[in-house]
Amino acid sequence: MYQLDFDNDAVFAFMCSKHPFSRVEGMRCIGLRRDGTLIAGVMFEGNNGRNLWMHVAAEPSKHWLNRAYMAACFGYAFAQCGVDRVSGYVNESNHAARRFDEHIGFKEEARLKGAAPDGGDVLLYVMWKKDCKYVTLAHH
Repeated sequence: MYQLDFDNDAVFAFMCSKHPFSRVEGMRCIGLRRDGTLIAGVMFEGNNGRNLWMHVAAEPSKHWLNRAYMAACFGYAFAQCGVDRVSGYVNESNHAARRFDEHIGFKEEARLKGAAPDGGDVLLYVMWKKDCKYVTLAHH
C-alpha cells in the first residue's frame, strides 16, 4: 500500500541517506511510503515564480515510480507553486538518473562542461508544464 508523506524532515533525512543533499531555506519534500517505509523522496527548492528545482532520491527499485506519486509531485510544482517549468541537474556519468529523467519526460536543455565532480559534464534538464503528462492526472 502506497502513501504520500509530507514530513519535510523525515523525507529529507531519507533522501540524504541516498545522496548528499543540502538543506535549503523554503524547501518542500514529498515522500512515498510503501507499507509504512519511505521508498522515495522528491525535494523542491529555488522557486523564483517561473522555475522550481526538483531533486529525487529513491530505493533502487522501479516499483516506487507510479503515476499517482508523479501527479502529486508535478501537481505541487505546477498547480500549487504555479511555475511554468521544473528543472533538475544530473552528472553525465549517472546513467540511471539520466534514464529516469528522460523516462518521465524531462528534456536535456544545457550542458555545463567539466562541472561534475568526476570532471565530466553536468546536464541540466527541464520539464515544461505544457509538456508534463502528469499535470492532467493531478486535476482528476
